[in-house]
Amino acid sequence: MENSKIYVGLDVGTTSIKVIVAESINKQLNVIGVGSARSNGLSRGTIVDIDQAVTAIQQAVQQAEQKANIEINRVVAGIPANQLQIEECQGMIAVSDQSKEITGQDVQDVASAALVRNLPPEREILNILPQSFTVDGFDGIKDPRGMMGVRLEMNGILFTAPKTMIHNLKKCIEKAGLTLSQLVVNPLALGKLALSDGEQDFGAIVVDLGGGQSTAAVIHDHQLKFTAIDQEGGDHMTKDISVVLNTSIENAEKAKRDYGNADSLAASEEEQIPIEVVGQALPVQVTEKKLAEIIEARTMQIFDRLKAELDKVHAFDMPGGVIMTGGVTALPGIVDLAKEIFNCPVKLYIPDQMGLRHPSFAQGLSLINYIANLSEVDWLVQGALGNVAQTELDQTVTKSTMKPQATTKEVPSKKTKPKNQSKNAFEGLKNFFSNFFE
Repeated sequence: MENSKIYVGLDVGTTSIKVIVAESINKQLNVIGVGSARSNGLSRGTIVDIDQAVTAIQQAVQQAEQKANIEINRVVAGIPANQLQIEECQGMIAVSDQSKEITGQDVQDVASAALVRNLPPEREILNILPQSFTVDGFDGIKDPRGMMGVRLEMNGILFTAPKTMIHNLKKCIEKAGLTLSQLVVNPLALGKLALSDGEQDFGAIVVDLGGGQSTAAVIHDHQLKFTAIDQEGGDHMTKDISVVLNTSIENAEKAKRDYGNADSLAASEEEQIPIEVVGQALPVQVTEKKLAEIIEARTMQIFDRLKAELDKVHAFDMPGGVIMTGGVTALPGIVDLAKEIFNCPVKLYIPDQMGLRHPSFAQGLSLINYIANLSEVDWLVQGALGNVAQTELDQTVTKSTMKPQATTKEVPSKKTKPKNQSKNAFEGLKNFFSNFFE
């Protein structure tokens, strides 16, 4: 794991823990190992029993090690958007070098200045993303290293989360014998993977339907602007089936996976499903339509609540529509139901890597994709947090005061909007996001 070209993503979900190992060759990620274990010690995306969660992480890591034929020491972990807060931040410093040439240390120092703020005792800074730098009044700079200047400023986005949630995840990773390279906000990474460049620019909604909870994230201008959490997911559909049909959780889950449909109109009234019912010697026959009606009712509730939150920020005014992923989206008919509820274009994202062609792997893969595409400036800014392993920082960032070479990934420039685009269509949306942090 000393090779910086190897990345390991740790997705700690409510129903399963996934570990994905990938090798980066010429900016191309090749998955070389995958591990998965049933989650224990988690509830609604948060860790409630550290020891049980550690055991599950170790099982998933062991599987990934065997398949990738490597020893895993460092991981990039995702953290859910529960109680996530997003705000703008600014920092300013005097350039320290006598020659007035801006160095990597200056970038770290200005990021540290942007982190100075009073936080409630129960919250902790999770991540900081640089938006732009200003050198002596010249703004819009993406990488100030090597430039001449007296005053350096940085505008960024700051993410804070509950201290308990961050501590518990870090503790689990430590007790599992692993080193944490970086914590990444799950919907932020997922948006980078599941959305096209145009969707990230003009705006789109990413909906992640997991087992324990459902998350909607608004991405606009290549930034995470808003998140909404619904504390229900695929597990609640399974429990509904169990209660309504008087069957065990295991049988309900099997029926959902094998015969489930989120759209009752598309389900058959003739096809019969054998269900083992408590107190009955022989299986009871249930129609596919009845099973679909149970699943549809819970799914509609989740979609309705997410829509209500997204309507508050006028998210559906964006042209990108909704991109769905997560294990629950494997259910047939769920895209059609989402189109009906959200009343906008909806499509499904499924990873295309061999061995990962299931929406449940999207989050784990997004962590690797995110970390592999961070620029040197991003790494320097992350280093100001102290959340980045020093070895990771040393191997990734060039120890030079000059600008990074052409191999460094450049931050994509903002696209020019089509001239014939109706201004009124986006006026309300632009006004909202321009005042989002006020």
